[in-house]
Amino acid sequence: MTLTLEQLNTAASQEAIQLLDGLYEHSPWIAERALKHRPFASWAHLKYSMTQVLQDAGREAQIGLIRAHPELAGKAMVRNELTAESTHEQSKAGLTECTPDEFEKIQTLNAAYKQKFGWPFILAVRGPRGAGLNKHQIIAAFERRLHGHPDFELQECLRNIHRIVEIRLNDKTTIFPTQGQQVWDWQEDLAQHSDPGFKENGQLTVTYLTEAHLACSADLQNTMKRAGFDEVFVDAVGNVVGRYHPAEKGAQYLLTGSHYDTVRNGGKHDGRLGIFVPIACVQKLAQEKKRLPFGLEVVGFSEEEGQRYKATFLGSGALVGQFNFDWLNQLDANGISMREAMSRAGLNEKDIPKIKRNPNDYLGFIEVHIEQGPVLNEMNLPLGVVNSINGSVRYVCDMIGVASHAGTTPMNRRRDAANAVAELALFMEQRAAADGDSVATIGQLQVPNGSINVVPGRCLFSMDMRAPTDPQRDALERDVLQALDEICARRGLVCKREVTLRAAAAPSDKAWQQRWESALRALGVPLHIMPSGAGHDAMKLHEVMPQAMLFVRGENSGISHNPLESTTSDDIQLCIDAFAHLLTQTAAEISL
Repeated sequence: MTLTLEQLNTAASQEAIQLLDGLYEHSPWIAERALKHRPFASWAHLKYSMTQVLQDAGREAQIGLIRAHPELAGKAMVRNELTAESTHEQSKAGLTECTPDEFEKIQTLNAAYKQKFGWPFILAVRGPRGAGLNKHQIIAAFERRLHGHPDFELQECLRNIHRIVEIRLNDKTTIFPTQGQQVWDWQEDLAQHSDPGFKENGQLTVTYLTEAHLACSADLQNTMKRAGFDEVFVDAVGNVVGRYHPAEKGAQYLLTGSHYDTVRNGGKHDGRLGIFVPIACVQKLAQEKKRLPFGLEVVGFSEEEGQRYKATFLGSGALVGQFNFDWLNQLDANGISMREAMSRAGLNEKDIPKIKRNPNDYLGFIEVHIEQGPVLNEMNLPLGVVNSINGSVRYVCDMIGVASHAGTTPMNRRRDAANAVAELALFMEQRAAADGDSVATIGQLQVPNGSINVVPGRCLFSMDMRAPTDPQRDALERDVLQALDEICARRGLVCKREVTLRAAAAPSDKAWQQRWESALRALGVPLHIMPSGAGHDAMKLHEVMPQAMLFVRGENSGISHNPLESTTSDDIQLCIDAFAHLLTQTAAEISL
């Protein structure tokens, strides 16, 4: 029998409890308490209510729930004592068909994990797409999490339990995230392209105008064409542009998209999610032969990360007329200039000014993006509405002291460049921590030609400072630079510094933010408003048109710029549904 939301909302108490039987392993009390919050506006509302029940139940009850679960490929499986749900899940992951070596490996990990934490290892083995993890992925997750902190690992087990419940609920309702799974697959396919030196090691790295980058561009163009876009082309800086025309010629467009380049050894969802979600929405519109009173322009921005060249936000910056032509002379690590790279890719630098957009042609810019942080994950929320993108400033610096013998130079005679930067790093940590949502980072730190027995005479480093408002960022920057000057004066050093990025804070446009909020309410997703600590292409478009962003929860504590970056097909589906609702609402407003 297929369970419907109406059926659950109207059923008698005992019948409703029975309808949700088997969601939480041997723990019907969670669903029973959650049912007190009926009627549910959506399945997302029910799932969130159950997470809150468990959160409010306290640590002892949470550990009890974890202990109610069987070990992976454990004794209960061997004795056929698993619940039907657990049997199905472990079988789908291939755990019922382990080789003797695999079985022994997992048993050893089970014992070590339980000895360290006091409860069994929990993993949603059907995975973020719902199709099942393989045994290699399961063992890798086992080994990684074995080194976690007990408090963190407790919460990670609970989050995996909630994912297990989500998949089991899908099975009961036969409602599957079809579009979410398609977007998941599109991202997996695009991740097959990676730069040399990384691809061989199974790492994802796509930097500006490399062969892998051009292959990604070709794939995006093909995906857009198959989805039903009316126009698909590559512009003068390598942005991939798809346009789905409005119902009437001459109407404005809604601009959306994100970037398809990556950091080195990065994740599969950063940026790319914001390209594929609107493509999925256009695909459905095209299939239904439906036009909106505005057009949709989806842009896969060619360069946002600034990895190959110092050209952060190159793709989106070009659309607002901020391409820096001095960048063309920059050389990459192999001595190839940006000008040469563009020429090899068939791009004409003379056409760059022509791609500047006229803001009057657009309703605004919206962007969906994986959160890249732990907030939504910890709150058990699939989506979050962004109210502002933090302002930021970045420096690359060269601290110059005097290299000297590590054994013969007294401590009070040293002009140690590395120690000066270390002192600065501690100051930045303390200063930012005392200032609300501000953050400060020295992410690069290098002693050129350093030796174990030489006092460092030079230290190359970076500084990254961010805050929710420009005045807050500026105050942080001013204090850090003052501290840097004081450290140099006191230690007898010289520091050369260069600003490589200064981006203003980008508050969301109220009307577009409210449309995202309305979409979440319509989907029955609890509303959470949050700032973005990371920079996004929306920051550049914000300078010429209204913008607003939607965040999607990340798995593995929301980690990003990392191979563990992930989200689920269910959360992607909710994002697609929210995007589609926003389109429908905007169309209705225009038609009034």
